[in-house]
Amino acid sequence: MTVKSDQRSEYLSEYNRFIQRKRLALILAAGATIVVALVAVSAGSLNIPIPEVVQAFLGSGNPIYQTAVLNIRLPRVLAAILIGAILAASGSVMQCVLQNPLASASTLGVSQGAAFGAAVGLVVFGGGMVNSDSAATAISINNPYIVTTCAFIFGSLSTAVIIVLSQFRKDLGPTGLVLAGVALSSLFGGGLTLLQYFADETKISSIVFWTFGNLGSAGWIEIGILVVVLAVALIYYLANRWNYNAMEGGVDTAKSLGVNSWAVMLTSLAICSLSAAVAVSFVGIISFVGLIAPHIMRRFVGSDFRYLLPASAIAGSLLLVLADTFGRLVIAPVILPIGAITSFLGAPMFLFLLLRGLKSHV
Repeated sequence: MTVKSDQRSEYLSEYNRFIQRKRLALILAAGATIVVALVAVSAGSLNIPIPEVVQAFLGSGNPIYQTAVLNIRLPRVLAAILIGAILAASGSVMQCVLQNPLASASTLGVSQGAAFGAAVGLVVFGGGMVNSDSAATAISINNPYIVTTCAFIFGSLSTAVIIVLSQFRKDLGPTGLVLAGVALSSLFGGGLTLLQYFADETKISSIVFWTFGNLGSAGWIEIGILVVVLAVALIYYLANRWNYNAMEGGVDTAKSLGVNSWAVMLTSLAICSLSAAVAVSFVGIISFVGLIAPHIMRRFVGSDFRYLLPASAIAGSLLLVLADTFGRLVIAPVILPIGAITSFLGAPMFLFLLLRGLKSHV
């Protein structure tokens, strides 16, 4: 009895250390995100000392610094934090329910649908970006919410079509849904090309600029909407964390544990796609964040969705704030498009993780 009790205590102690490492990874990632966010708010063409940034948050200090922090930089940084969290958390759930490590908002055609919708808003309905914060572009077209609405509608339409198909063909399975998403991505890509072919130069420039991604287009209203979307999505994801843990072992394992895998998969895909559609409709296409962040955090917290979900969200925020800060500072005062930065930095990082993963299986 004493030997069994000692073994039980040893196992419990080892488990507690294992959990503490996961919690430490979460705390470190959250702390790094806060530090990077403060640096992002303070750095720029007008360098603002961090104590002045804190004073601006409190409503005191230099009025010029207050205006720069509260009206320009803080909304941009908050948009990066919220959108990165939405895309990364959605990506981790998609990778689980679709049993596909390459799943993200692009897998089901959400990003491509949003790009086509934005082009429809620009070309057909005459909407556009209010202005560009890039010195390389000079676009000033009214009615930006027409573009946002159209991007959201068509980004969501892709998932709606896939869910309808799944109801007619329940034997499609996760692989079939991914292939349907690829087909819809191709369809929206072709539609985007046709719209650009018939558009004039100004509208083509607007379409291209929108697809670049622009965090500066998100204001306080958009940030409020993003907060609600992120909160609702995370509540649903965390409420289903045990279902996702079961589905990590495969569909058969999940069914043996009493999980309705098909219903969880379709509902999760709907939530993921709608939240991602809201995010990209405000700021344009942002690649790789939803794909790379969950893979990074799996190496630190494992596949337990009690920890992977918040860890992925934090990592997505950190990556997007880093990418946006890099894009603002590398050749200031020119601001590089965030979509290009995330793709340029995300692809090598993903290849590195892929090679590390391959080596670990050799």
